[in-house]
Amino acid sequence: MFDWDDLRIFVAAARAGSLGGAAQRLGVDAATVGRRVARLESALKSTLVVRSTTGLHLTAAGAQLLDIGLEAEGAMEAVARVTQPDTLAGVVRISASEGFGVTLMAPALAALRRASPGLRIELAANAGFLSPSRREVDMAITLAAPDAARLIVEPLTPYQLALYAAPDYVARHGAPDTVEALSGFDIVGYIDDLIYAPELRYLDEIRPGLTPHLASSSIRAQREIIAAGGGIGVLPCFMATGLRRVLPEILIERRFWLATHREVHDTARLRTVRTWLKALCAERRDGLRPFPTPVA
Repeated sequence: MFDWDDLRIFVAAARAGSLGGAAQRLGVDAATVGRRVARLESALKSTLVVRSTTGLHLTAAGAQLLDIGLEAEGAMEAVARVTQPDTLAGVVRISASEGFGVTLMAPALAALRRASPGLRIELAANAGFLSPSRREVDMAITLAAPDAARLIVEPLTPYQLALYAAPDYVARHGAPDTVEALSGFDIVGYIDDLIYAPELRYLDEIRPGLTPHLASSSIRAQREIIAAGGGIGVLPCFMATGLRRVLPEILIERRFWLATHREVHDTARLRTVRTWLKALCAERRDGLRPFPTPVA
């Protein structure tokens, strides 16, 4: 028979993707995490993780045990909520796209903290997303609606993207007057094989085969390249302050989605953060969708 606490530590290691990451979250050392995972493997007579230079990778048995462990973790949290008051305190870890997380959320977090001092917010604002279904985060703001039974998913806000250039770039090179003319200008965009979601393939949507001359996996880096006169690129309108819109007939509509794990969806801390996020989007509505949608 295995120790249930070893299962808890295995779940933390699988979620973090490394012994060190799990150790930091659990407040123990990495060697202890490694020993406990090894003890669980010995008790179950199965290899659960494979160690490599890039971290831990789950075997098929490990992936199956992680699902069971997450269900057990959720059940234990439900038991705790029965016996403890639902206080407005604790950690809320949020995964968000880099542009939304850095440009909209980060400047507003100080006000949230002042209003709810019992909360601790951890914002993972990266290219790519951490998964609430695997409890890597409590909440994720995604480009498409995730499909997972463990998640409660709701639309957060629509937003628009358009083509932008620096004013001095337009002064030096002019502006394209047709989509076809874009091929004669410097284009800024994503690195093709590092695009992590189909919703980011803006250039193909504008004109198939349009290839960036300057590319980055980071939308913030793309914005800086454009602002420095590096060329024309697609940006969320809420990130385009100080830039000039070109080819105004090009307007891309997208939507952010909000996903929370079902087991923590109705806790006070998650309700508070969801309410804050929706109010933030409502407050920034004009920046998120500044242009009328063209009539088809």
